[in-house]
Amino acid sequence: MSTTTAIIEPAAPTGVRRLLLAGPELASHTKCFGPAPTGGATLLDAVTASGLSGRGGAAFPAARKLAAVAAGRRAVVIANGAEGEPASSKDAVLLSRAPHLVLDGLGIAADIVGARECHLYAPATLLDGVRRALDERRASGYDRRTVRLTASAQTFLSGEKTAVVNRIAGLPALPGDQLISTSQAGLRGRPTLVHNVETLAHLALVARYGPRWFRTAGTPDEPGTMLVTLSGTTATGVVEVPLGIPLLDLIARHGRTDPRTVRAILVGGYHGTWIPAAALHRAALSSAALRPLHASPGAGVVRVLSRTECGLRASADIITYLAAQSARQCGPCRNGLPALAETFAPLAAGHPVDPRDIARLANLVDGRGACAHPDGTARLVRSALDVFAQDVALHLHGRCQVTGHDQGVAIPRTATDTAAGTSTTRIDTDRTRPMRSLSKVASENAATS
Repeated sequence: MSTTTAIIEPAAPTGVRRLLLAGPELASHTKCFGPAPTGGATLLDAVTASGLSGRGGAAFPAARKLAAVAAGRRAVVIANGAEGEPASSKDAVLLSRAPHLVLDGLGIAADIVGARECHLYAPATLLDGVRRALDERRASGYDRRTVRLTASAQTFLSGEKTAVVNRIAGLPALPGDQLISTSQAGLRGRPTLVHNVETLAHLALVARYGPRWFRTAGTPDEPGTMLVTLSGTTATGVVEVPLGIPLLDLIARHGRTDPRTVRAILVGGYHGTWIPAAALHRAALSSAALRPLHASPGAGVVRVLSRTECGLRASADIITYLAAQSARQCGPCRNGLPALAETFAPLAAGHPVDPRDIARLANLVDGRGACAHPDGTARLVRSALDVFAQDVALHLHGRCQVTGHDQGVAIPRTATDTAAGTSTTRIDTDRTRPMRSLSKVASENAATS
């Protein structure tokens, strides 16, 4: 008489903690989530019903990208964990703590689009852990799929979709002109799916537990959870939260920070938008809630600015970084962004730079680059000028609202200045770096775009 033992699969996770429940080892992964999910093209309907959107920043519907690539032949799938954004660490945490969930999602995506070639692209420091995970999967027979690993460049633009494809193809990790979507012609001209590693991890859970379970968190229009990188708070790091969580709850409950100490919040990372404290009561972590504030969740970066910090100085540091990180492939990046940084930095330091010049420079680079890098930088600049308008008025007169005293620079006065006014003078060229005129920058951009 023979007996068989039924395999009891673990129950679906409850609550909003999902992605980081298991450890990095295969044994803990299978104990938590069960065996590898199976399925092919039929899973596309489940992904569509789940409402899963990309977690890399653009929030594009995951099912639409899968369907577009599945329509081609000899497809390629790439898991993108480059995370060039300095203020973000959620992809690194996910690859370190849950590599098997990402690899499950990568395999499922490959099955859906019919791809036999899979790549994982991430910083070199994370690839050893991914290799160990792949070795575990092969040795145990869990999954013998071949996944090619490529180290990402340590640059801000390294995670841009065309830069990812270029790097894997053996070229510099620089954005390229995208006349045809990578879904049609990407790596070596083949249909290519590039999904963020967090998106793939969610995909692995949708394949296991279905769209109805996935929608038990988040909002009806933006379901699921999201990994958020918190900084500037008492408790910093990566947390998993439901989409739609109010920002005040996010910083109070997860950041353990009193909202009364907050001056503003940068949402969406270095290409994101500042939200002033006065508007936080109507701000939540969803595209729909943030749209009236001209913001979006992006890749889940939330940087809290305390009342002891100067928003203009914080913005100047970011803008200077972004200018240095440009690809130098077009006029807006090569000339416009450095000029923008060179104009914004003196204002943050207390020099009387006309903010209208900064706004004109932002308009000059916006929408004219080979990629979206100038657009994102211009968005941050406009946001800083708007949210910290009171600081601008004080900085024009050599004072700072945060410090309450002189910025430490001698500011030349004119007869038009008044004690409470915001009139400006020309930049004191003895105390600031020389800057090109707007007309010269415009002509250079026109010549090199």
